[in-house]
Amino acid sequence: MHHHGYTWLGDKKTFDKESIRRPPPAQPPAASGDTDVRDRYREAVAVFPASDVPPLQTAHWLMKPPALIRGTWDEPKDAGAWLEARLVEQAPRFASPGDADAARLVTLVKAAIDQLAWGGDVSLGHYLKGALFHSAALVTCTPNRAAPALRCPTR
Repeated sequence: MHHHGYTWLGDKKTFDKESIRRPPPAQPPAASGDTDVRDRYREAVAVFPASDVPPLQTAHWLMKPPALIRGTWDEPKDAGAWLEARLVEQAPRFASPGDADAARLVTLVKAAIDQLAWGGDVSLGHYLKGALFHSAALVTCTPNRAAPALRCPTR
């Protein structure tokens, strides 16, 4: 078992666009179906596979290209150290001062390490000043408990 790290920083409006954050269904919608549904499907097919926007389900990061992986660790503590560095890096920009509280960040990192130790995934997101959103995720790989059929993107 190992863990991959992913980050994203971007416009909140992009983050809110669900059609690019979920993989397309296995079956396309009926040609005679709702135009909006067909448009969302086409957008998901075109954008989801290579988009660096966080997927709705954390495990779906494993469906993305390996180039989006920001680090890989065998030990949960090492992955937690990476997560802590990402949070500390962005904390001065958090829209809510309470989110940047040092004790809160330590608690989040400890909880993340515990989650990774039993094979869970971790996904954290914070609104930043302005209209930005920051996401950091750690995904357990080989196997992933939430999606065991997903293969490791690097092995």
